[in-house]
Amino acid sequence: MILLDGKKTSIEIKEEIKKTVSAIKLKGERVPHLAAVLVGNDGASLTYVGNKVRSCEYVGFKSTLIKLENNISEIDLLKQIQILNSDNTLDGYIVQLPLPKHIDEQKVLLAIDSKKDVDGFHPENFGRMSLELDAFVPATPYGIIKLLERYKIPTDGKHCLVVGRSNIVGRPISILMSQKRISGNATVTLAHSRTKNLKKLTKQADIIIMALGIPEFLTSDMVKDDVCVIDVGITRVVDKNNPKGYVIKGDVDFKEVSKKAGYITPVPGGIGPMTIAMLLQNTLQARQWNLS
Repeated sequence: MILLDGKKTSIEIKEEIKKTVSAIKLKGERVPHLAAVLVGNDGASLTYVGNKVRSCEYVGFKSTLIKLENNISEIDLLKQIQILNSDNTLDGYIVQLPLPKHIDEQKVLLAIDSKKDVDGFHPENFGRMSLELDAFVPATPYGIIKLLERYKIPTDGKHCLVVGRSNIVGRPISILMSQKRISGNATVTLAHSRTKNLKKLTKQADIIIMALGIPEFLTSDMVKDDVCVIDVGITRVVDKNNPKGYVIKGDVDFKEVSKKAGYITPVPGGIGPMTIAMLLQNTLQARQWNLS
C-alpha cells in the first residue's frame, strides 16, 4: 500500500509557487493578492480561513481577511462582494462557506466576478471547465487530479467511481476524470447515497473517490485488492476521550481498507492540504490572466 501524502505534496507545490512569487518580487512587480470573506464565527470556518491566510503568507502572496458579523444582511454582503469585484489590486477572493441561513448562498456565489472566482464555483467557470477551456477548477477536485498526477497513478481506461454528487467535489471531479488529460481518460461512474447496489459498483472500481460526507462509509468488504482510494470526506465526530472533544473522520474506514488498497489518502493529511495548495495555484493563475 502506498500512502498518498497530500501534506507532503502540497508543500512541494507551495515551494514551487513561492519560487515563482520570489521571481515576481525580483522584477519589482505586484505579487498575487488573495482575499477571504468570513461571515460569523463558525469554528471550522475560522480554522480553514486561518490556514489559507498562513499559506498565503508562506508563499509570499498578499492576503486580506474580511470578517463580517453573523447577522449581516444579504444586501450588505452583496455590496461587499461588489467592492471586491471592483478592486483592481485583488486577483481573486473566496467567500467561506457555509453562510448563515438567512443568506442565499447561490445568489452570493453568482455575484462573484468569475475572473476572481478562485474557488471555481461560478457557473461560468464550471461550464468552461466542462468544455476544457481555460477556467478556475474547484480547488478540491483540482487537488485530487494533481495528487494522482504527482504519484503517477494510472488512470487511462480505468473504472473510476465517484461517490457524491455535490457541485463542489463530486460533479466536477467526475468530469475531470473523464477528460483527455494527465490523470484522466477514465471511465467514470457517478454514484450517491441513493444509488442501488452501491457495493457492487465499489467492488468493480479501480479508483474510488469518496465525497459523501458519511464517516467510515466505505469498508474493506466493499473494495477489491489494489484499488486506489481517494477520501475527500472530513467530519468531526464526537469523542469525549479526545482533548478536543472530537476526532476527524473521513468517508473511508482507513484502518481496514488500507490493508487491501494499492493507494490511499489519509484523513487528515490527504486532500485537505491539496485543496489549499490549489487555491493558491488558482490565485497565481488569476494574476497571470489579469496581466495578459
